[in-house]
Amino acid sequence: MPISSVLQNTFKEELLGGYHSFNASGDTPAGSAFKIALYTSSATIDTTTTAYSATNEVASGGGYTTGGEALTNTGVAKSTVTSYTDFSDVSWTSASFTARGCLIYNSSTISGLTTNAAVCSIDFGGDKTVSSGTFTIQFPANDSSNAIIRITS
Repeated sequence: MPISSVLQNTFKEELLGGYHSFNASGDTPAGSAFKIALYTSSATIDTTTTAYSATNEVASGGGYTTGGEALTNTGVAKSTVTSYTDFSDVSWTSASFTARGCLIYNSSTISGLTTNAAVCSIDFGGDKTVSSGTFTIQFPANDSSNAIIRITS
């Protein structure tokens, strides 16, 4: 499968190094800014992907701009054994394109952090096409069973 639904290996290392902040205020480290980019079925994104790349990204035009859209983090929480975080839904309006999956990445310029550091990738399970409409990625509930990023024991 060319796009895998995974947390990238480098993200896990950078997370332990303190380079990513998912606090809703984004205050520590200063300026953590997460983005989401859409990719075609020609893309290969898996656990070894280290950073955002425009290779096989959905082309600019048709309501999409290369580099993707900024994400709004919904905060960090925990249950007994799981810590988790998620994002608000994101949409592209007046859109006409086909996407197979996406990459969430940290576009912050933090010393020591990989430039445009890959966080996680999501395979949509097939091509998703929009024609002169709205393309929306609906993130799951921000809870210990569903959040897009979960760390558990």
